[in-house]
Amino acid sequence: MTAIATVLRAGSRASAALTALALGVALSGCAEMGDGLSKGFADPAKYELYDCKQLETERKRLAVAIAENQGLMAKAETGVAGAVVSELAYRNENIALRGQMTFANEAWRKNRCRESTPAPAPAAAAVAPPAAPAPPSRAGSAVY
Repeated sequence: MTAIATVLRAGSRASAALTALALGVALSGCAEMGDGLSKGFADPAKYELYDCKQLETERKRLAVAIAENQGLMAKAETGVAGAVVSELAYRNENIALRGQMTFANEAWRKNRCRESTPAPAPAAAAVAPPAAPAPPSRAGSAVY
C-alpha cells in the first residue's frame, strides 16, 4: 500500500510542477502587452493639479519605485518557479507604476516643466581651531 501512496505523491508533485510551468508560460505573454495596458491601472486625472515642483518629485519617486520593483522581479526569477513568482507578486505593481509614470510625464509635458538645477553647494565655512580645554575648576574645594 505504501508503494501506491509514494507513486501517487510523485505524480501529484509532477502535476503541480507542470501546472506551475504552464502558468509561468501563460503569464509571460502578459509582460509584452506594452503601455496601453499600463494606463488602465492608473488614474489619468491624478496629476492634473500638480505643479512642476510636485511633478518633478513624483517622477523621481516613480523612477526609483520602478527600478526597485524591476530589481525584485529579477531577484524572484532566480529562484524555484521564479517566473511564476515574479509575475504573480510584482507584475501588477510594475504595470501600475509604469501607468502612473506615463500620466506624470504627460502632465510634465502639458505644463511645460523643466528639470530644476541643483542648488549650489554652500561655501565652506572657515573652521576655527578648537579651543583649549578649560582648567579644572576649584570652586567648592576647600583648602585648609
